[in-house]
Amino acid sequence: MSRPRAQARRTWLRVHLWLGLLLGVVFVLLGLTGSLLVFYNELDRGLNPALTAQRRVPPPSMAAVQQVLRRAEPQREGGWRVEWPLAPEVPLTARYYQPAEREGHFFAPLMLTLDPATLAISSRRFWGDYLVTWVYDLHYTFLAGAVGRTLVGWMGWVMALSIVSGLYLWWPSARRLLPALRPWVRSGPVRACYDVHMLAGVYGGLILLVLCLTGTALAWPETTRTVLRISPPGGMVQAVPAGVTAPLDVDQGVVLARSRFPQAEVRWVDLPARTGTVLSVRLHQAQEPGRRFPKTQVWIDLAAGQVVAVQDPLQSAWGHRVMNWLHPLHNGEAFGFWGRVVVGACGLVPLVLLLTGWLRWRQKSRARALAVSRVA
Repeated sequence: MSRPRAQARRTWLRVHLWLGLLLGVVFVLLGLTGSLLVFYNELDRGLNPALTAQRRVPPPSMAAVQQVLRRAEPQREGGWRVEWPLAPEVPLTARYYQPAEREGHFFAPLMLTLDPATLAISSRRFWGDYLVTWVYDLHYTFLAGAVGRTLVGWMGWVMALSIVSGLYLWWPSARRLLPALRPWVRSGPVRACYDVHMLAGVYGGLILLVLCLTGTALAWPETTRTVLRISPPGGMVQAVPAGVTAPLDVDQGVVLARSRFPQAEVRWVDLPARTGTVLSVRLHQAQEPGRRFPKTQVWIDLAAGQVVAVQDPLQSAWGHRVMNWLHPLHNGEAFGFWGRVVVGACGLVPLVLLLTGWLRWRQKSRARALAVSRVA
């Protein structure tokens, strides 16, 4: 090995070592909380059986949902964002953003769940007050609001540097590459520790690298839009006013929105405020990577009875399309159930890397100390 290359290797070895020792616990925290969040809705229903819908029913009337929410929370003057259930056993969820009780909080909407069959309210909670949302805030902001979110973005870059430095230190010659990729753990504590560290870093590191980069992009949305040279929203087309036709109720507005994308699935409905008339319907087209948070959207003026704007992400510029892939890639949703399983499993990799890396460091330290004592 040439002298410059040997010097570079020693430098990267120190970088890799001290990043792991000093920030490994933070990486583990982000990994474990990320694993939980891949299935956080399922986990919430498992911890709270009352949230599970009991039977398959046709979609409820959105006007009826609006009436239930206004009766239950008459002091809320703003609009509610209603999430359509993803599966028969999933309740209908309504969010009220910026409630007065949580004024000054970074993100703490009021969360209500309703049984789709009876529209009975099964839970009333503020985001951050129950376990899965507390874990979400810990993962996304370190429980420190906007400052914590910025710090999470930096940790994504630092973790990516740690992964790249590890891959650089491991990368063998072309002749030894395939044998080095064999999932084989040798006998003996020293060799076994090295093999587990290497295999976890190589096989899990590439996916972790994607998670780090997408996580940083999600934590820094404004910076990401600047880098991609986009301005929200993308693919929006302002509809040409046709004059007032006939006022619509909420359900008729949803039907009108669906008529623009007949094959799409309704996912979210933003109900107008008490004094407002604009209804927003978010739909999922089959070609979109994320089903839960799609970007297809239709805005309707209920008083005028007409569509005022349409957003079609399939017709948007490349920067918007990249942005639309970030969240589905980060939680594995883009590749279905098994994609989520893989991402959830990869969240455990930082823990394996920290433990085996620490053991490797101790083994080498003891070996160096033994060598010095023998020379002495």
